[in-house]
Amino acid sequence: MIAKTQIQMVDLHGQYLKIKDEIDAGIAQVINTCSFVGGPAVNNFCRALETYLGVKHVIGCANGTDALHIALMALNLQPGDEVITASHTFVATAEAIALLGLKPVFVDVDPNTFTLNPDAVERAITHKTRCIMPVHIYGQSAHMEPLLQLASRYNLYVVEDNAQAIGASYRHTNGTTQKTGTLGHIGCTSFYPSKNLGCYGDGGAMFTNNDELAEKMRLIANHGQRTKYDSTLIGVNSRLDALQAVVLLAKLKHLDEYNRQRQQAAAFYDRAFANHPLLAIPYRAPYSTHVFHQYTLIVKGNRNALKDALQEHGIPTMIYYPIPVHLQQAYLQYGYAQGSLPVTEQLAQQVISLPIHTEMDEQQLHFITQTVMQLAEQV
Repeated sequence: MIAKTQIQMVDLHGQYLKIKDEIDAGIAQVINTCSFVGGPAVNNFCRALETYLGVKHVIGCANGTDALHIALMALNLQPGDEVITASHTFVATAEAIALLGLKPVFVDVDPNTFTLNPDAVERAITHKTRCIMPVHIYGQSAHMEPLLQLASRYNLYVVEDNAQAIGASYRHTNGTTQKTGTLGHIGCTSFYPSKNLGCYGDGGAMFTNNDELAEKMRLIANHGQRTKYDSTLIGVNSRLDALQAVVLLAKLKHLDEYNRQRQQAAAFYDRAFANHPLLAIPYRAPYSTHVFHQYTLIVKGNRNALKDALQEHGIPTMIYYPIPVHLQQAYLQYGYAQGSLPVTEQLAQQVISLPIHTEMDEQQLHFITQTVMQLAEQV
């Protein structure tokens, strides 16, 4: 059994066709005005995203890695200071820490949510700890309330890596909700094309309710300059492109709809796999909505063989992430070895992400689920 139509992990072209007129008009306007760097397109998008997130400041930048880097620069951390984060993530999270001479301290994740385990975070806090950097992985929030309580108790910053969960909401125990990326001191995101809110190139942003941090991040992202040719602090060159901003503004209007479509596809998968003895469906934390940047199963059998077999049947899959960051060669210098983070290391052997995007139809979902269940029993 082979897929009759090509199945993609993300169908950006199909999504584009539905909003083509608005995107094309926005791009044409930028080209006609030749306002390519900064200008009204970027300002309009940042203000719209502030309203959507319910946050005071959105500062655009060139990509999600820069967002993390600039956020840490704004906190006045010193070389050797420790930042606690997850190893079950893309390397950019730790990369932003290491590039500043800070020490990434990796702790294990919760086996259900795959996000930072607050108990493990507390055990890792030392007199050198300055910041906690949770990752809202696959589209679901880390358990922020206990992390924020730890940060308050130990006088630490919290920088959220929200690259995979824009649009998700965190529910506090008092019943109030906040969008992910707005709970800590600074939230960071990527607008890489495959993200739930993605542009047609690279882009990123920082969020904060702190006026002083916002001003500092704006300066850092623009060579440290408040006025041209006069740098008040050492910065970088990282700006959100105006052409990308008009794409993002058009897509932002549909973000909740896009996330609902992902949730509907995830619900279809859930129903199919719920009682399968070799597959564990994604856990839904009671404190967070899930916007399914990825739909990630735990495979209790031979994950790699299943991946290969699905590819032969025309179903692409991805493994996020095959090598935990703490075991990658560049990060062995921080003293971690095999067995240091058992949950994280087990996930690297078991997770597999299936296609999920806004353009999936029931025929594709039926084919994928039936094929996955059939092959999981065979490999």
